[in-house]
Amino acid sequence: MSFLRRIFSSKVLPSWIILLLDTILVAVSVIVAFLLRYSFPELDQVRLQAWVTMGMTLICSFLFSRLFHTYSNVLRLSSFADVMNIYVSVTLTYLTCIIGSVILEFTVGEFIAPPIPVLLIAYVVTFLLMALLRMVIKSIYDVFNEDRSRTLNTFIYGTKVGGVNIAKAIRLSTTNRFHLKGFIADDPAMKGKVLMSVNVYMNDDTLLDHIRENHVRAIIVSPVKVEKLKQADIVNRLLREDVTIYLAPDVTDDWQQDSKGPRQIRQVQIEDLLGRDPIKINMQKISSHLEGKRVLVTGAAGSIGSEIMRQVALFNPYQLILVDQAETPLHDIRLELKRCWSELEAPTIVADISNKERMEDIFRTYKPEYVFHAAAYKHVPMMEDNVSEAIQNNVKGTKILADLSVKYGVERFVMVSTDKAVNPSNVMGCSKRICEIYVQSLAKKIQKEGSAGTQFITTRFGNVLGSNGSVIPLFRKQIEAGGPVTVTHPEIIRYFMTIPEACQLVLEAGSMGKGGEIYIFDMGEPVKILDLAKKMIRLSGRQDVKIEFTGLRHGEKLYEELLATKENTKPTSHDKIMIANVREYDFDDISDDIDALIESSYYFDSMRTVGRMKDLVPEFKSLNSPYSVLDNAPQ
Repeated sequence: MSFLRRIFSSKVLPSWIILLLDTILVAVSVIVAFLLRYSFPELDQVRLQAWVTMGMTLICSFLFSRLFHTYSNVLRLSSFADVMNIYVSVTLTYLTCIIGSVILEFTVGEFIAPPIPVLLIAYVVTFLLMALLRMVIKSIYDVFNEDRSRTLNTFIYGTKVGGVNIAKAIRLSTTNRFHLKGFIADDPAMKGKVLMSVNVYMNDDTLLDHIRENHVRAIIVSPVKVEKLKQADIVNRLLREDVTIYLAPDVTDDWQQDSKGPRQIRQVQIEDLLGRDPIKINMQKISSHLEGKRVLVTGAAGSIGSEIMRQVALFNPYQLILVDQAETPLHDIRLELKRCWSELEAPTIVADISNKERMEDIFRTYKPEYVFHAAAYKHVPMMEDNVSEAIQNNVKGTKILADLSVKYGVERFVMVSTDKAVNPSNVMGCSKRICEIYVQSLAKKIQKEGSAGTQFITTRFGNVLGSNGSVIPLFRKQIEAGGPVTVTHPEIIRYFMTIPEACQLVLEAGSMGKGGEIYIFDMGEPVKILDLAKKMIRLSGRQDVKIEFTGLRHGEKLYEELLATKENTKPTSHDKIMIANVREYDFDDISDDIDALIESSYYFDSMRTVGRMKDLVPEFKSLNSPYSVLDNAPQ
């Protein structure tokens, strides 16, 4: 038994064993054929013919097995093509024997020639036994390798090519982690059908009953059903049944496998459910702006900046100048560049954007033609407690970069802003609104002077999925730690967009702007953070994680605004990008006011500095913040 376990526990059955078994089957087939053709008294009379027949069939079988390599197949992966290979080999074996029999009959005599009826019977028996052998070995292999304690009864969502390929892949997996129990279909024509020996069930009100009957604990979703999966009702119904949802990409023949089965089959993450239809961007137009250009990216080690870097690299720029003051993340970016874009000239520069002398040296040295400004302090509660840093980094840094872009003839300056700049309720949002005001007013001044100077473009969007310090990675860590998951308020909502999606729209907006526009993006439907937390807990499979409400943080709104209404926006050529109608400022006036604000920040008097911010941006009303007293102060 231990010998058999050792043999069948290996990934591939040795070829000599398969050849030996096939040889035994040929011998058995000949014996069976003689027993079926002759009675016992007659067998003694054809003894010589039996020995000749046995010898001839064994020799021919061996030769044709070598020719067609029928013993070299991996039996657990046997397919129809392998069976056809065996059929051809066996057919040629017995056809050769029949020809040999005819030759012997005419040259030596009938007494020694193998009987043709016996050869025909043996031909049929041999083929059936060889095909059966492979089915039996495949079944034995599954028995020896299946660990029922770890196997999950599984439905596959999708009955077309993608779903069938997934089913084949999990059946061929060496671990048998997933035990196929059925398929889920949306097409009514598939109702009551059987596919790969299991039933097809409809995605309707009866689905949960079938899940319970089959004790299903896993659903694998085929690629073509991902969009259907995003419908919240389907996911919630499955999660309520304690079913784990897995996502499979397009299946190929070279799936890698490890102890957990095919590596590409993974648990569904919340990002998979929040993503939307792929963004269509004008590749040709973006390429014409970036190809062969010197492109500077600030905040290049951050979530947005690093993704902008990756996407810009695809458009074959002459040079990518990457600036960030975070040394370790920037070093990681440098390693990624060497790994993925080794031929691209991409200096990585540790620098603070609020250091004017340092930034001027960078502009003078590299002479960028295109600037993506993604560097900013972004965490709302942190900036409420560090007002001076918010002004010096966000406002002063942006002003320095914008002024240097004009001085050194940058063609386009694209600034990444935030939805928190709309009717700001916190220091961070207001600092970004002031950045928008300065950049826009500078652009209008250039246009008024009629000079062909820098075109300034502002892009404004909401939260991005999985960005550094965002809510989804935080929730994930809290769930892994056993909870509690902390939500600030049961009614708080946010807009979400994937990082690549946001950066694609930044590139698109940057290519279409004429100067001075503030572009806002269609962020889709807002997401309730409490629902997000609940869904992430269900997706994790944890039952013991609690949700705890901590109260709104300083400066935090229940909801963010994008001004994404027809009254406040103008359409563009891209259906997901609009131009915001916002108040415009005179550059000379606003420049002096911003200089005074920056000067005020160096006194580190937060109340005084915030007061100046409110003078600059009258719609800035502090929420849940000590600076709320300034809103009620007499004018």
